[in-house]
Amino acid sequence: MRAPILLFGLWLLAGCSIQPRLATADPRLATAETFIDAFYSFDHDRLRNAMADASGSMGDTLYYQQWAEAGHYAVLHRDPCRFAKVDDVVCAVTVKDDLIPALGSAFHVTDNFHFAFSDGRVIKVWNTSDDPPEFHQAMEWLRKGRPEIFTGPCRGMWEGGPTPKHCVRAIVKGFADFTARSRPSS
Repeated sequence: MRAPILLFGLWLLAGCSIQPRLATADPRLATAETFIDAFYSFDHDRLRNAMADASGSMGDTLYYQQWAEAGHYAVLHRDPCRFAKVDDVVCAVTVKDDLIPALGSAFHVTDNFHFAFSDGRVIKVWNTSDDPPEFHQAMEWLRKGRPEIFTGPCRGMWEGGPTPKHCVRAIVKGFADFTARSRPSS
């Protein structure tokens, strides 16, 4: 009795494996994946080409790429891009960077890149992340206690400012200072 069941199971598996695979890969997903590849290649021209039709998003996205490069972002995990809505795609990428360790945390941030499509073209790019509360506390501390960071190296931050690499380095140093001041004295 086991032999017919085993043969039936093998027949089902064989039948499934030779069935033509349904075309589920939407070209918009491939376009978003190509963008993520370009972003983390830290090749600015490649990223610019990947978002040629999203000119309104170019300044902050190119800024963020340079920020990520100087902040030593390393991809730890990358989920496949997926549809969030009919013409919106999201790609989640978990990274290790210099910022969070400067806060004394081992947390790894997940950046979600969002893409709006029209006629198969990326027309808008934005991102969100799950930065820990310490990140926001330290940023607020820097804004109040070290405003010169935001008028100097971080001038135009996230708006295509001129020095994203210098900015992230200043923020990392500021985060380390915040962490040192926040720790109880022994």
